Amino acid sequence: MYINKLVGLILLLCITRAWAIEPFIVKDIRVEGIQRTDPGAVFSYLPVKVGDTMDNQQGAAAIHALYATGFFKDVRLKVDHGVLIVQVVERPTIASIDIVGTKEFPKKQLIESMKYAGLAEAKIFDKGALEKATQELKRQYIARGKYDVQVASTVTELPRNRVSIVFNVVEGEVARIKEINLIGNHVYPESQLLDLMKLSTPGWFAWFSSNDQYSKQKLSADLETLRSFYMDNGYLEFNIDSTQVSITPDKKDIYITINMTEGAKYTVSGVSVSGDTLIPKAEIEKLVQVKAGDTFSRKAMTETSKKIGERLGQEGYAFANVNAIPEIDKVKHQVAFNFVVDPGQRVYIHRINISGNNKTRDEVIRREFRQTEGEWFDVEKIKKSKQRVDKLNFFSDVNIETPQVQGTSDQVDVNMSVKEKSTGSISVGAGFSSGEGLILTGSVSQSNLFGTGNFLSTQINTGKINQVYSVSYTNPYFTDDGVSRGFDLYKRNSDSKSTAVSQYSSHTLGAGVRFGVPISEDQTISYGLSAENTQLGLFSSSPTRLIQYVNVAGAKSNSLLGTIGWGRNSLDSAIYTTSGSLQRATAEVSLPVFNLRYYKVDYLQQWFHPLSDDLTLMLHGEAGIAGGYSGDELPFFKNFYAGGPGSVRGYDSNSLGPRDSTDQVLGGSRRVLAGAEVLMPFPGMGKERSVRLSGFIDGGAVYGQGDLPGSAGMRYSAGVAFTWISPVGPLKFSYALPINKQPQDRLQKFQFTLGSVF
Repeated sequence: MYINKLVGLILLLCITRAWAIEPFIVKDIRVEGIQRTDPGAVFSYLPVKVGDTMDNQQGAAAIHALYATGFFKDVRLKVDHGVLIVQVVERPTIASIDIVGTKEFPKKQLIESMKYAGLAEAKIFDKGALEKATQELKRQYIARGKYDVQVASTVTELPRNRVSIVFNVVEGEVARIKEINLIGNHVYPESQLLDLMKLSTPGWFAWFSSNDQYSKQKLSADLETLRSFYMDNGYLEFNIDSTQVSITPDKKDIYITINMTEGAKYTVSGVSVSGDTLIPKAEIEKLVQVKAGDTFSRKAMTETSKKIGERLGQEGYAFANVNAIPEIDKVKHQVAFNFVVDPGQRVYIHRINISGNNKTRDEVIRREFRQTEGEWFDVEKIKKSKQRVDKLNFFSDVNIETPQVQGTSDQVDVNMSVKEKSTGSISVGAGFSSGEGLILTGSVSQSNLFGTGNFLSTQINTGKINQVYSVSYTNPYFTDDGVSRGFDLYKRNSDSKSTAVSQYSSHTLGAGVRFGVPISEDQTISYGLSAENTQLGLFSSSPTRLIQYVNVAGAKSNSLLGTIGWGRNSLDSAIYTTSGSLQRATAEVSLPVFNLRYYKVDYLQQWFHPLSDDLTLMLHGEAGIAGGYSGDELPFFKNFYAGGPGSVRGYDSNSLGPRDSTDQVLGGSRRVLAGAEVLMPFPGMGKERSVRLSGFIDGGAVYGQGDLPGSAGMRYSAGVAFTWISPVGPLKFSYALPINKQPQDRLQKFQFTLGSVF
């Protein structure tokens, strides 16, 4: 900076000395040497016009003004009988920019970033911009941990006053964190504190998360994590004294040192509430998360202020301010808090604005809102609106902000921003067993058809065992008040010769219509009617029970099926579920119009509960019962089955339950499934929502008639599962080991599903 100023001062002194003439009246102005620059532009920058008196001071000002345009690398003034002659040499233009040796970044991305430094094709070449572009290249590599990067530029002159620029990049190796040292920790061991941090030394998962590469932003986040940990465990006076980051001379290893002071552990001596609470003080006091005698926790104090603010937000006070005023006793290591409540002014909603929905129609999102324009602000309605939009599962991210309307004190806008994700999928399921080999299934679906929120699914399975051709269409808002309507058309062919299931074939053709009626915010009643035609085929190896059924009921059957169901969904998210529950009860009855008379009842429940910020417990259970009526028995092709993905992992698909004398699975009229699963982020991935790891225990059984042999009783398994919502679709893997397997059980320890989105 100082060198540039010195050069400029010397240049001006030289110009002033060179322009030493007697004052004269300018009769005309002539510009020489321009090729690209418009003469009119030169005249507009000159501070002197025809008829003016020209002297040394004006000459210096003219030269300075033309240099300042950046168009010229040399400017000279001459006088010829009262004519001012301006001689210029234009700066060259940039004909091309190329980067050689880059692998870490796409070349196009790097060239695009140079525009911010003022370097781009067809622009006037500026050495200052070239230096800025060089530094910008280095900065991008350093941000990726490549501190040893070397960037050299070559400028080649071309005809017609042009230049080409080539950047030669030697990327070097990524610098890794060699060691992280914590100094000053006495209460907690270093290993426990390092586990809290995102930055780490190279390990098993570092290649996946890049957490062994230093980042100033990551370090700042880790320091705040340490501070929060101590503050949430009573250490009110905890402080980060200093941090040092050093790199070895070869720029390959980084050392981080964090100096801290833990301080004493504080307890809460008392809590009080004051201010204008507007609602009964006793109700506010119930929201307080701490009491006298508790260990101080900044998290609990923040949560208390948040809950009080949200409670006032339900009454329209969007800008309620709740401050926890501490009174510290450093001798006794105690602290008392007074929550001072200032509700502010009551506000109402001015406008609801939605952004980011390039494909999804506005009305699809707006119909999920429970907060309306012109209504008093209600924080619960806004949270419910966000939750309902999230549960559409059309978006990977949903955010809501409530800024105050400028110029008003009693109005806010609701700004929702969404990030759309692919809602069409081509999915493939696969498993492997010694009996069946590789098993494949597939389907194509679009859950947001043309951005309308309507669902369309087509399943085509041309496998050896099962052939399925089906089309389903659902309009979730058939009526404005949320009644849904759907249609189903399907054809199913099954040949169980090479499976564990009893040997028979079936060909079913069916069609139906269904409706869903919301009865509350989270509950829906559904009902439908469908017709089916089924044709059975038996083999010489078919079980006796199947042959007896066909002899009595016939190989062909028609049925008119009535269904009714109830569902309750209070899950907090369809993207990353951490709390809430899902309940569903369904009943299917074959109406006594045709020759089939049976019923099936099934109940399912899932329950999610957060165990900590990172761990979520999921419990699930399912129970089903079926049978015939009016003297008929349950058709064997309507039996329940269990085993495999979706029921009891670790066992072969549909292998649990009664079997015949030839060890073929018959299915049963009763089924029980249960399980527990602990969901967690994948190690090294932090709060990444697309990846989850889990440990699970599954259990289940299928029961039939009492005299049937086979895999009787409950079966259990335990294992681990991995789920990744990848850019190409959802991937799910599980590995399970049976806990109480019997000799006749068939196992399938590894299962996975994969998909591709469009």
